[in-house]
Amino acid sequence: MPVTSSRPAHPALIALGAVGAAGAAAAVWGFGIERYLFTVREVTASALAPGSAPIRVLHISDAHMAPWQHRKQDWLASLAQLEPDLIVNTGDNLGHRDGLAGIRRAFDSFAGIPGVFVHGSNDVNAPSPRNPFLYFAGPSGKSRKPAPLLDTGAMDAYFTDELGWIGLNNTATRLTVAGNTVDLFGVSDAHRDWDQLEALPAAIDGLGERDAGASVLGVTHAPYQRILNGFIDLGADAIFGGHTHGGQVCLPGFGALVANCDIPLDQAKGLSTWSSEGHTVPLNVSAGCGHSIYAPVRFACRPEATLLTLTARD
Repeated sequence: MPVTSSRPAHPALIALGAVGAAGAAAAVWGFGIERYLFTVREVTASALAPGSAPIRVLHISDAHMAPWQHRKQDWLASLAQLEPDLIVNTGDNLGHRDGLAGIRRAFDSFAGIPGVFVHGSNDVNAPSPRNPFLYFAGPSGKSRKPAPLLDTGAMDAYFTDELGWIGLNNTATRLTVAGNTVDLFGVSDAHRDWDQLEALPAAIDGLGERDAGASVLGVTHAPYQRILNGFIDLGADAIFGGHTHGGQVCLPGFGALVANCDIPLDQAKGLSTWSSEGHTVPLNVSAGCGHSIYAPVRFACRPEATLLTLTARD
């Protein structure tokens, strides 16, 4: 009878198999599970003028909406049950040429809640296929090929005429929120150099004299350092940003590998502080609730919205 022998597999092959299995499991998690684990992050920060009543701010960002994304739409619509006093939308709402249909389904429940918004590039240009691994090479550059235009005007009209929100693209506004006077200013997408910081002083002056008890909030899509510093110079008491997706694909225990802008990686998502010229203010960077339809993955970075309760400073 033939004699057979069984040899143990080479350790390198065992290790390679383990790595492959772990990679496959991570891919299944990132593509098939985590990107649907929508989360509300609840935090508190002292930022308002002394004596102010608390303001519950719902910060939403980076929906990158496609019309078929019903789970995301239903989750966003449910956030109205949090009863926020103010909604801050930091852009990149659209992820498809028909994305406004999904945005309507997601945001109709917010009608009547005061809100403000700024544009990201994906509120103007449709996403295009690209190598997803280029995301880890650093901040994305400007494409040489013009991207198809989205119907930005229709989206803005929906926000302003139907929801009652106010656009803050390189301008300012004054609102009464939860009994407080709040001045807000913002810029369009700094990642595309659409921001006009130089236009803000005149826009702020146009609001008239600021009451001593008023609070000031700055809103940007992309939280570049020059924008954050400029906002503090203009008197912001707190700043809201998006764009980073929180890194989108992170390392557990480490965090974001990239931020797609020059903000420090440990501030690519969540509530932190930003300092400039001796002043320090709360900074909330949303990890966003969506992704490009050409990179449908989240890993160690759940899709989110933030319920940020702003309270009075001592």
